[in-house]
Amino acid sequence: MLKRIIAIAFIFACASVAWMILGATIFSRTYDSGSVLDSRVVSTWGAPHVQSPPVAEVTRTVPKTTETVENGKKKTVTEQVKETVALPVDASRINVALALDYRQKGLLWYSTYRVGFDGAYTFRNETDEDRVAFTLKFPTEQAIYDDLVFTVNDSPVQLTNEKGAATGTAQIKPGETAVLHVGYRSQGLTEWRYNFGNEVAQVRDFQMKMATNFKAIDFPENTLSPTREQQTAGGWELEWDYKNLVSGFQIGMTMPEKLQPGPLAGRISFFAPVSLFFFFFLMFIITTMRGIELHPMNYFFLAAAFFSFHLLLAYLVDHVSIHTSFAISSVVSVFLVISYLRLVVGTRFAAREAGLAQFIYLVMFSYAFFFKGFTGLAVSIGSILTLFVVMQITGRVRWADRFAGVKPAPEVEATPASAV
Repeated sequence: MLKRIIAIAFIFACASVAWMILGATIFSRTYDSGSVLDSRVVSTWGAPHVQSPPVAEVTRTVPKTTETVENGKKKTVTEQVKETVALPVDASRINVALALDYRQKGLLWYSTYRVGFDGAYTFRNETDEDRVAFTLKFPTEQAIYDDLVFTVNDSPVQLTNEKGAATGTAQIKPGETAVLHVGYRSQGLTEWRYNFGNEVAQVRDFQMKMATNFKAIDFPENTLSPTREQQTAGGWELEWDYKNLVSGFQIGMTMPEKLQPGPLAGRISFFAPVSLFFFFFLMFIITTMRGIELHPMNYFFLAAAFFSFHLLLAYLVDHVSIHTSFAISSVVSVFLVISYLRLVVGTRFAAREAGLAQFIYLVMFSYAFFFKGFTGLAVSIGSILTLFVVMQITGRVRWADRFAGVKPAPEVEATPASAV
């Protein structure tokens, strides 16, 4: 008995090493190629967007007086220099539409999105000049911008594009206001942000409305929460409304992540020794109690059948969805175990005890990884229930006799009293 336990433990250790190697291979395939895939996704789809408010500037000529000392005498020099004056934003009315659109590369899903941006900004010309240069800095240089709108007081402006920004000039008389209307359609990755400024900025009469086509909204760190939220049939309508805001925070939205097939398959592989331990433990208890002979070689083939689940899952997720891959791998592994034990022990034991145990400890324990945050709880509950059941059914077992090789006495069917 002791030699058999040592042999089973050795098989378990070897299988655990194989799972560690498989898990490391999965993570290597996932993340070693991830950096290359990231750049490919950005180049074909677009980078994360960080939109800043447009800038209105007036360039004017002013006198500048400087004093110098020559031969011990002060000399005053006045010259005409140009200075740039930024006009403040009096009001902002912004509409943003975010549409999530996942893309898969290798073993990773990327949270890509389409964005429609529309903003109306009011500026007041408080200078003596009438030529105002309006500049809109694009959120990223690694993206495309379609249906670009750039008008001042509803009049189109001829644009120049330099260093990822569009600039147009319009005549605004001193003391008058101008409404700059900008808009575009683009594509981005992972998250979208609106940046008021690099440091603490003052924002007056600001209103942003954001519509999403996804319900799992999440806001990045150091961003402002909406002042109003309303759930719609397909997502959310969010609003940020401020009369006079002073803040160094931004407005942002993080795109929800899809279940990642590569990391999920890797975590399931690393957890596999726990599933096999429970299965071996239960098989050893049942066979010992019933006097069923399972040779260590039988345990070796059972471990190989378990390993086939993770091996098939690791290379199937490249081609089909993670749920389909999981279902196919589960059916294949369970079929291998039941069809093998049917020949070794019998169909009843293979389908009932072994099949049920494999379904619980391999399939259900592995499927718990699909529920983020509940995996540990599900495995803990399953472990405790297993311990309770085994303790109840083995409470009257004489383990000294079992390990000494004494087989249990066969159960004798009681003779009815009426037959005497």
